[in-house]
Formats: sequence, structure tokens, C-alpha cells
Amino acid sequence: MTLSRRNFLSQAARGSAAAAAAACTAVAAAPEANALQRPPKPMPADAVGLLYDSTLCIGCKACVKACKDANGMPVEVAPDQTAWNGGEWDTPVELSGKTLNVIKVYTNGTMAEKDRETDGFAFIKRQCLHCADPSCVSVCPVSAMTKDAKTGIVGYNPDACIGCRYCVLSCPFGVPKYEYDQAFGQIRKCQLCKHRLAENQLPACADVCPTGATLFGRTEDLKAEAKRRVALKPGERAHFPRGDIAGTVGGKRDGHEAPVRVAYQPHIYGEKELGGTQCLAVSAVPFDKLNLPTNVPDTGYPTVSEGIQHTLYAGMVGPATLLAGLVYLAHRNTKDHDVD
Repeated sequence: MTLSRRNFLSQAARGSAAAAAAACTAVAAAPEANALQRPPKPMPADAVGLLYDSTLCIGCKACVKACKDANGMPVEVAPDQTAWNGGEWDTPVELSGKTLNVIKVYTNGTMAEKDRETDGFAFIKRQCLHCADPSCVSVCPVSAMTKDAKTGIVGYNPDACIGCRYCVLSCPFGVPKYEYDQAFGQIRKCQLCKHRLAENQLPACADVCPTGATLFGRTEDLKAEAKRRVALKPGERAHFPRGDIAGTVGGKRDGHEAPVRVAYQPHIYGEKELGGTQCLAVSAVPFDKLNLPTNVPDTGYPTVSEGIQHTLYAGMVGPATLLAGLVYLAHRNTKDHDVD
């Protein structure tokens, strides 16, 4: 048998596949399904975030405008809007390289009543949720995506970014977006207005919300507030704070009292999803109707991906096995044969 370059590469590919299959077999043979998972990363004790209450949102989109102003983001006009929009109206329909925060609306049937699943409508705020164990930080090969050890804010450093866009592909919420229309594009995502927080100012969206539908604070305080709200019954009068729930950042603000119009869903979005998120949401309409992923585990995906990687690469056992297989195949097919 004569070994050509093509035959060598073919044999090498088969060897790689065999090594990969062996690794997968080892994973499948683990005594428990989560045996290879690393422990979930805890949320920082002083993590900060937002609580969005869909029942209080009036869809004014003041938060969208304030976010654009605070972060120097341009006006966005969708292609199907150019016939009536001369370019002066900012009308984003989804998160993008130009929009970090957007209000979307769920509609059903006659849309006769707000916050009703059938023949109703409801609003939802889309932005970065600042995960406790973020996939974007896990996959970034150059640490352009980072999670602040104190505040928990998931930030982005454009100077470190190499434009691989792994963060875009890895985020289960579809948040990071790339500026495809720029020659030297960057990743764009909400960073919770950390430049404003450094000056004791509220994130722009919480600063301008007229109803307190977007509330800022420590995540643990926001979680307690969310639990209070989902326990409320229709007809009860309740107090709804505005700005910072603790009244510290941006100064204390008056909230308002109002009767509870509808029953909340017994689900705080972000409390458990993928290990928990610092930005939470409550609603009267199920979250799957609001296009938020609900069929997700209670631990972040990095607990599995990093756990498998650490196991395979511990002591370089995986790469050593692959190399040994390739060397063996090369030796077996060249022994006692002429080489072209």
C-alpha cells in the first residue's frame, strides 16, 4: 500500500473522530448526568439590577429614548418603516447594534384589555439580564466580556474585543449584538449605565420611567419586592416605588399607590432561570407568551460546557489521547510501505 497525502489526511480524520467518540463515551458513561458540571457561580452579594413590572408599563418607550441619549446610540429605522419614517423617528423593533433596550408588545385576539392573555395585550422590556453565570463571559477568549465582582454588571471592553462574536452566538437571551454596518464594528449590549452609576445616577431607563415599571436596586431587594407583588390580589391597594428601591442612587423619589388590576403570574422571571439573573420581571401574562425562554435549566450553560472542558483537558489527557491516536495511525500506515 502506498500512502499519499490524501490517504494520510483521511486516516488522521478518522483517528480524530475515534478520539472524539471515546471522549463522548466517557462523558455518557459518567455516573450522574451532572457529574461533569462545575459548581454554579454565585451572584455577588451586592449585585445590582432592575425589576420590570409589565403590569405597570404603559408602553411610552421613554426608557428607550433615555437609553439612546445616555449611551450615544443612533436613531434606528427598520427597512419596512422608511415609507412613512423620514429618519427622524426612532422606531426600533428589536435589540440591535443601535438599540440596547426595547419595549415589545404581546397581542392576542381583539386586544381589548391590557395584561390579559386572551383578547388582550401586554408589554415586555428586552435588554441584558446580567446573568449570575453569563455564557457571554464564559465563551469570550480574550476577556472582553467581564462580570464585575462587586456589582455583577456584565460589561464589555471594545479595546480587548477581537470581533469573534462568540458572545452573540452563546447568549440564550439573544442580547449581545454586533455592528455589522460598521467597518470596525463593536458588540453592543446594556451595561446597566455603569458610567452613570459611577456618578450616583440611576440607569437611564429607571431614571425616566414615569410609573416605576422599571425599578433599580440590589438584586436581593428587588427579588423581595417581586415576591411581594406576585402575592398581591386584584383589588388590593399597594405601594409601588420609583427610581432606586432603597432611595440611595439618584436620591429618594416618591412612589405611588394604586389598586392591583390583575393577578400576577406566580413566577418571577430571572429568579432561577439559568442560575438567576440580576434583572428580574413580573407579569400577568405567561412569560413564554412574552417571548422569553422558559424551557431552560436552573443552572447556567457554562456549568456544563466548562465542566466538560476542564475534565477533558485536565492533565492534557484529551489532547494526549488524540495525538497518540494520530501517531499510531501514521505509524501503522507507513510501516513497511513506500511513501510517495
